[in-house]
Amino acid sequence: MAEVAQSAQHEFWRPPMVATGTTGHSDMVEACDRCGTEFIVDSRFCHTCGTGRAGLNVGVFSRLQEKVTVAQLIGLGESLGLNTAAYIAFAFGVLCLMGALGVGVIFSARTMIDWQAVQLWRIEWLLASVAAFVAGCLLKKTSKS
Repeated sequence: MAEVAQSAQHEFWRPPMVATGTTGHSDMVEACDRCGTEFIVDSRFCHTCGTGRAGLNVGVFSRLQEKVTVAQLIGLGESLGLNTAAYIAFAFGVLCLMGALGVGVIFSARTMIDWQAVQLWRIEWLLASVAAFVAGCLLKKTSKS
């Protein structure tokens, strides 16, 4: 086994393997349509030209859009028993909670002053979410029969 490793060429890129006698790419090799470079295993983009792999939705938003539709979002508000204004306030409160969590992920604290600033931003996001949830509770119509 050691003899094989010593005789191998030490280059990263190799052209795609094309079966002899055929024009184009082999069925076993996935290659970029733009430049013809073979894709790296499980890659989403061509490492040479940057073109996305055909047939893949690469963006997170496009994957989320496939799973969640506007009708499902509207149905969520109805299933929670919220009117439109209360549902918008609820959604804003959830976004503010995600912002409070995101502050700690995005910003890193190297000094005590940085840590205090991050905590202050978290407090502001949490206060905004509490205000949105309170507004949602006040805007909710209570139906009495």
